[in-house]
Amino acid sequence: MSKQNITPVAWRCGRFLFDWSQRRAPIVMGILNVTPDSFSDGGQFAHRDAALRHADEMIAQGAEMIDVGGESSRPGSEPLALQEELDRVMPILEVLKDAPVAISVDTYKAKVMRAAVDLGIDCVNDIWAFRQPHAIEAVANSQCGVMLMHMQKDPATMQFDPHYEDVVAEVNGFLMERCVALEDEGIARERLAIDPGFGFGKTVEHNMTMLAHFHKFCMHDMPVVAGLSRKSSLGAITGKDTQHRQTASVAAALMALERGAKILRVHDVSETIDAVKIWVATQDCL
Repeated sequence: MSKQNITPVAWRCGRFLFDWSQRRAPIVMGILNVTPDSFSDGGQFAHRDAALRHADEMIAQGAEMIDVGGESSRPGSEPLALQEELDRVMPILEVLKDAPVAISVDTYKAKVMRAAVDLGIDCVNDIWAFRQPHAIEAVANSQCGVMLMHMQKDPATMQFDPHYEDVVAEVNGFLMERCVALEDEGIARERLAIDPGFGFGKTVEHNMTMLAHFHKFCMHDMPVVAGLSRKSSLGAITGKDTQHRQTASVAAALMALERGAKILRVHDVSETIDAVKIWVATQDCL
């Protein structure tokens, strides 16, 4: 399966150049939600000191990226006011901007993007794939990495009867259209990463179909993000609540990795790193 994939040469991500000609391992991106209402860890890291401690823990565990988000995108969530999002994320980004790992901001608001880019943040991760007004402009004149995600509808309505004729083909087509749109605005392909958006307007069957055929997202010369960590689909299959989905999350991440994922966006960094080490060791024996 993986032999069909196109391995990206490198991904420009702000201060960092991740070069897959020199590495086997994926990037493990640790999730840092500074929100009171995140689906998985809402409230745990909403305060500055707790958030920074958790960032340090994930870096010590081996995360090469930290993704800082100030607005919950769980199903049914309502939009957050701009100033409140800025008040949540900017103090964290200010401290982390010189961290020894890449720092990403998870936002779809152009003014948050611009503030983070002006601060020197390495990556912007957008669930709207830069479709909101002025989002492309906010990142165009920089070297930050750009993550484009597929989402059907919006967080408030995305799980109201999601429908596809062919979920893999439709998600793939959308992501390629968005990449072209960004390239047309002068954003180099080496800065782009794509994310099929597990759980964002998809049923359990849609999510498992995308995971089973994940290699089809990896046939383009850019890294693909796998973000299945603690998702409700894993709970639906295992019967476990969000705090007890570590094993399922690591299994799903490994399946995506085996099918070509280059970036694993996870809550459980230590467990994922251990699994990746075993995977890398097997690759060295092929």
